[in-house]
Amino acid sequence: QEQLVKSGGGSVQAGGSLKLSCAIPEYHSFSCFGWFRQAPGKEREGVASLHSGDITNYAESVKGRFTISGDIEKNTLYLQMNNLKPEDTATYYCATGRKYGFCQRSSAAFDFWGQGTQVTVTS
Repeated sequence: QEQLVKSGGGSVQAGGSLKLSCAIPEYHSFSCFGWFRQAPGKEREGVASLHSGDITNYAESVKGRFTISGDIEKNTLYLQMNNLKPEDTATYYCATGRKYGFCQRSSAAFDFWGQGTQVTVTS
């Protein structure tokens, strides 16, 4: 079973930035990468997805503020989060999938999940 290791969460004031990292063993073997988040009392939300090297998709709520990227040499997936808002507060999860041809911001597209990391944005 793949073990996805996350880092980079924390607490920041509104307007600030954080960068999440996710170490992915055998990064090259996956076709789909994503970041999800879940706030207390809410369903898990697909924040961003990445496939075919540079094709990305974002939730409307984060477009223009968040950037998903990957580094195959470092076996690492990133989520750069700028201009953070209190409503971005949630537990964030990285995810990877091997369902070739199927990559979207839906849990069904992913096979492996990292442990959650807390992001708290204060006003």
